[in-house]
Amino acid sequence: MATGVRDFRHPFQPYEIQQQLMNAVYDCVSDGKVGIFESPTGTGKSLSLICSTLSWLRDEQKKISDDELGREDDDAEPRWIVEQARQQRMEAFVQRRLDLEIRLAKIREKELQQKRGYEKGEPAAKRHKSMPDSQPQGVEDEDRFLLDDYKSDDGRNGKSSTQLEDENGLSAATRQLMQKLGETAAIVREDPDPEYPDEPKIFFCSRTHSQLTQFVNELRRVKLPGVLWEDNVRALSPVKDQEEQHVVKHLPLGSRKSLCINSKVVSAGSATAINERCLDLQQTSTPHEKRCSFLPNQENQALVNDFRDHTLAKIRDIEDLGALGKRIGVCPYYAARTAIRLSEIVTLPYPLLLQKSAREALGISLKGHVVVVDEAHNLMDAITNIYSVVVTQDQLHRSRNQLRLYLQKFRNKLKGKNRIYVTQVVRVIDSIAQSLDQMALENKGNEALINLSDLMGGKGVDQINLNKLIRYLEDSKLARKVESYVEYAGEYAPSSSLTPTNTTPTLTHVQGFLETLMNPVAEGRFFFERGESSVVALKYILLDPTFHFRDVVEDARAVVLAGGTMSPMEDYIRHLFAYVAPEKLTTWSCGHIIPKENLFVNAIAKALDGVDLEFSFARRDSVTLIGALGSCLLQLAMTIPDGLVVFFPSYAYLEQASAQWQKTVAGKENIWTRLEGQKAVFKESKGSSAIEDVLTQYSKAVDEGRGGLLLSVVGGKMSEGINFSDKLGRGVAIVGLPFPNMQSAQWKAKLEYIEQSTVARGGSRAEGKANGREFYENACMRAVNQSIGRAIRHRNDYASILLLDRRYSTTRIADKLPGWIKQGFRETDAVAGFPQIIRGLRDFFQSKI
Repeated sequence: MATGVRDFRHPFQPYEIQQQLMNAVYDCVSDGKVGIFESPTGTGKSLSLICSTLSWLRDEQKKISDDELGREDDDAEPRWIVEQARQQRMEAFVQRRLDLEIRLAKIREKELQQKRGYEKGEPAAKRHKSMPDSQPQGVEDEDRFLLDDYKSDDGRNGKSSTQLEDENGLSAATRQLMQKLGETAAIVREDPDPEYPDEPKIFFCSRTHSQLTQFVNELRRVKLPGVLWEDNVRALSPVKDQEEQHVVKHLPLGSRKSLCINSKVVSAGSATAINERCLDLQQTSTPHEKRCSFLPNQENQALVNDFRDHTLAKIRDIEDLGALGKRIGVCPYYAARTAIRLSEIVTLPYPLLLQKSAREALGISLKGHVVVVDEAHNLMDAITNIYSVVVTQDQLHRSRNQLRLYLQKFRNKLKGKNRIYVTQVVRVIDSIAQSLDQMALENKGNEALINLSDLMGGKGVDQINLNKLIRYLEDSKLARKVESYVEYAGEYAPSSSLTPTNTTPTLTHVQGFLETLMNPVAEGRFFFERGESSVVALKYILLDPTFHFRDVVEDARAVVLAGGTMSPMEDYIRHLFAYVAPEKLTTWSCGHIIPKENLFVNAIAKALDGVDLEFSFARRDSVTLIGALGSCLLQLAMTIPDGLVVFFPSYAYLEQASAQWQKTVAGKENIWTRLEGQKAVFKESKGSSAIEDVLTQYSKAVDEGRGGLLLSVVGGKMSEGINFSDKLGRGVAIVGLPFPNMQSAQWKAKLEYIEQSTVARGGSRAEGKANGREFYENACMRAVNQSIGRAIRHRNDYASILLLDRRYSTTRIADKLPGWIKQGFRETDAVAGFPQIIRGLRDFFQSKI
């Protein structure tokens, strides 16, 4: 498609590479393709994505209105009849939008007058009732935890007698997730309104709410012109909107933990506990006066509509949505989804987009819409994590104790199918728990691949129909009944030794693991794992993310994957989009916005004393090598001004090197002390919650002129989402290549799967092994590239990037670096030695003075 010269309404004068990126994204969306785009951090990627996709959306809206208003009429009719028909279509088209636009304009006018005052304070008392502090007490209330009669267990109709039929035609998995997300029969759903067709929109997805908030801030900068019908709406509207430009109808969606406004629910702490407490308040067995008063229902539908209109009247982030819900007095978590159909751009975190069942529960359809996944370098890992489950030995035994406590109370009241199925659940959990206990005794290693049959070897378990059992768990809500009773028993019968002591909904988590037993065998594997503090667990790992993202690709009009470090891109093409025709795939990568002379990149193959720098698994423990590394870092600290960030391949190796450098040899000053003599030294610790404190102290040392040396880890907290701009990152050094352990059970299974998949697609076994090796190396280099991307955050920034390992000098590894890094490589012969590189560094920084 010819691009021409497009005006993307960028709020600033775009750089050439930004213009190129916007054109490439626009063409990708217009042509209905899958695109993989790499634009280094600091190049204005977010604004470019916003401007290009919204420009396409605006053009598409014009096309829709033109098609509606300008469609061909019967030439045989008199001209006045044709014109009258056209005018009637125009009036009907505009009228469909007029009411909404008038409401939004009134809201904007009111908010301009009130400024931001309406977001302060609690909602008016008349709008909702406060929840009583008391909890249900007494033996007479215990029957509310009893299971409803379960009258059918066939594969088509395994519902309890009191369960509502699924009038929406949703699957059992979707209904279960709707319960997890809080979607119950009590929730008011907005039926599709023919006056508001589901016109094209953009779904923008990122990993965290903080990243989405940054995106929203960028979205506020963009001002788009209106389309023809909007001019007509303005002309007919009695409210003179002070907004001259089109206000993008934006909707932020989030988790209950991010949006819940009920203090009694939020106090539960963890996301899972918050979900369960909210759902408990919605159960039909919960007295009406004790249910959540913010929940949308028929009585407060006017508040829901008011919330919807306020949401769309201006661009808000997830915190604004929570404040809005408090002011109006309605749950923003549920009420927000009534605005999906009317929105133009929806922002949401990974889990809400990547799970089909989550999309169905929220009422999201991707048909004909555009999906943009930002920070997509970890998309495959994100999909894998969402569909993988870990259950610990303690959780299995705790869930068994919960069931035992429940049965002690209700065994004689359980009838028919309930008694049979609860007994089967106990048998399956016992079988898995006993199998794991035996593995813990016999297996001295930290992990092992296990067969499903090993978990299901308990007495009578082979006679259990898992399909029916999983359906029963979904339909009967056994886990919620049991956990609610256990919590009740813990409060009113604290002497019970069987009452769990934590608030995590353990049985619900175990049920999630049981559901993986029904997954296709080829899709994932089960592993035994012994973790830190000797915690023993079973882990289900998804090996192939293709299937779980394919429905997104097939439903959406176009899919855009964007990130600062998408290289190497082959993995996405081979392992995520293998089914997509080559002509429907497009890739794009650009250099950085900084001048070439603002970047110094070099691979260091030898230390100052001539020691080869190769931190392979076989050599990295060498005392000589670690000593040589310390000497290299000392020289770099002496040469690079201000802040120097060093990334190690693992926490263990960082600790090993630090310990050796702190040893005093023959009375000489140790390396650690000498490093501290050059710069203030800081170290990232695994699992530390004091990351912000470390960064604050590091920044302070740099700002005060002492300089800072920050020792971090590839894949750690410092390697993603942290900006080391200007003085904070004048140097970034990568120690070695952080290859994962190829001998681990999980990586063996993954590589074997890639080999088998290659052969299944018609390739040879040699090609399969080559593809496995490529995937293995790419996993390493994606992590390296993400760490490198912490430096250079804007056009006038400058930095040095040092790759400390001779393997970075090889073509195979160097080719996997981002293009802008490869362009920054100096012509210095790295193999010639360390002194020449130091001289090049001195000249580089001297030129910046």
